[in-house]
Amino acid sequence: MGTKITGIHAIEEALKNASRGSTLYLLRGDKRNSSLEFKAMSNGKTAVKKVSEMELDKLAGNTDHRGAVLDLGARSTQTQGGRIREISVLDFCKGLKDGQGALVLALDEITDPHNLGAILRSADQFSAALIIVPERRSASANETVIRISSGAAQYVTMSTVTNLARELDVLKDHGFWVYGADMAGDSSYDIRFSKRTVIVMGSEGSGMRSLVRAKCDHIVSIPMSGHIDSLNVSVAAGILMYEYRRGYPVAR
Repeated sequence: MGTKITGIHAIEEALKNASRGSTLYLLRGDKRNSSLEFKAMSNGKTAVKKVSEMELDKLAGNTDHRGAVLDLGARSTQTQGGRIREISVLDFCKGLKDGQGALVLALDEITDPHNLGAILRSADQFSAALIIVPERRSASANETVIRISSGAAQYVTMSTVTNLARELDVLKDHGFWVYGADMAGDSSYDIRFSKRTVIVMGSEGSGMRSLVRAKCDHIVSIPMSGHIDSLNVSVAAGILMYEYRRGYPVAR
């Protein structure tokens, strides 16, 4: 078996690109997910199997499956069937055209898969071109992340790196300016993001590491007036991506 996906929206998106060898498991006698069954049969690549609740619970592990589990099969790849697309930072930079802008999000040791899933959902909505995560001490693009992203993970390009600070240098060599998120930074209201922008989000507990912070060209904060002293990292990432898009809207 391969990667397993739960969550109605995540399964719907994964079925659009599912490869041969994938299987949709549905709870026997349950009519709630008939639309998923129709989509699986329509793509011509996904088998449909009706199973008992005990079998479905075993497939889903500890996840609330709501009567449906999609198994992408052993042949699933990084570019098909619900897996996040991977590229190196250097290859990403080389693929940009002269004068082309891009929004990149660098996540410095975000460890909660729920936060990563929520960030990927916002990244899709705000057309982030690349998400960078460290190989160690970071949440990975697993089944939970795909489910929390509601399928958006399949439309986001990711780069998993061994040294985030070094990759920020690569981006800067290709015309990117790096903006690190920190409560002590300049107000995002007063920041004019560059056309090629990297937004760095630090970990949930300690923020950016010192080596990563030292690579930032600007430190930026989100003005707040409430009683809580900080925002959830996924919320803050969405706000800063929106601030970038205000200056560089996506053509529709």
